[in-house]
Amino acid sequence: MKKWLLAAGFITVIIVGAVLAGCGSSPAANDSKEIRIGANVEMTGGVANYGKSALNGIQLAFKEVNAAGGVLGKQIKIIIADNKSEASEATNATTKLITQDKVSLIMGPITSSNALATLQVAQDNKIPVITPTGTNAKITVDNGKVRPYIFRSCFIDPFQGIVMANFAAKTLHVKTAVIYIDNSSDYSKNLAESFESQFVKNGGIVIGKEAFLQKDQDFKSTLTKIKALNPETIFIPAYYEEVGKIAKQAREMGLSIPLIGTDGWDDPKIAEVAGADALNNTFFSNHYSAQDTDPNIAKFVEAYKKEYGQEPNAFAALGYDAALMVVDSIKRANSTEPEKVREALEKVKNLQVVTGLITLDANHDPIKSGVVIEMKNGKQTFKEKINPE
Repeated sequence: MKKWLLAAGFITVIIVGAVLAGCGSSPAANDSKEIRIGANVEMTGGVANYGKSALNGIQLAFKEVNAAGGVLGKQIKIIIADNKSEASEATNATTKLITQDKVSLIMGPITSSNALATLQVAQDNKIPVITPTGTNAKITVDNGKVRPYIFRSCFIDPFQGIVMANFAAKTLHVKTAVIYIDNSSDYSKNLAESFESQFVKNGGIVIGKEAFLQKDQDFKSTLTKIKALNPETIFIPAYYEEVGKIAKQAREMGLSIPLIGTDGWDDPKIAEVAGADALNNTFFSNHYSAQDTDPNIAKFVEAYKKEYGQEPNAFAALGYDAALMVVDSIKRANSTEPEKVREALEKVKNLQVVTGLITLDANHDPIKSGVVIEMKNGKQTFKEKINPE
């Protein structure tokens, strides 16, 4: 009887040990041959084109790195979670990537509202996050306090608002403007604030403010009000779907004044929605231009076209930039431990990426240049480059 009990106990120990060993070696938990990076991106929903473009850039960068031998002798594996262009889904995606997929770092979300919704979960779990394109200043700094685990590869909204206010005053030489915002978007609201502040500082007058909501279709009522104010320009800090419809309807109503905006305009679909003619005499701030002759940009554009058969927009370039930041930080950390990678990210300095040399400031925001793009016959053309003051 004693022998049977001892044997049964020994077998139990073996079984439990095998189960525990199996859990510990699960690829989802830890695979020493790969580096697991999460991508929390908008693959479906209202801004899916942004998410797909950014992910294309991320995947291209990691593909090139893997082909060259990987990082620390390991291959990078991207775990993709579709946040469906919704804040609640973005939060769920972050939770899944951390708790189920056991990623070392998360890239995304792409839009500011979705990024803001996920930050607390990432910080509570001490997992670093890089948003390639979330430009809202609150993403990295909350009530004056830097979020220790949050970073970005794009410039912030105040910079874009200042760029376009200066462009309106110094290049377009306009004195009056109407601000037309997406009232459902933090991105749009923050850009409007920074634009207004700088425009007034430059001696301009904001003679009216109007608002719409994402997924609105008919903008003629508010455009009629705007037309009656007779502004010299309309500032529209919003995303391509709504901007395309606004431009089309504005031109149909005889509003031929310059329309100006921000990086949310950057998608080929804007020309499909608006029509090429409606976009003439429109301008927007952006992170880079594919027409820039910089050798680093030319090399990236060529590789992207070869991989995807189309010209990369700024979202693709910033996704690629963010991936290079990840690789650089893992190399310098000589580790995939989230805390060590986080510490290395804080020290990104003079890193050559597609959009230029990137250095992160104390707020985890890049110090970098911006550009103004002009739309001509439905195509983007490089207008001018703006350096940070």
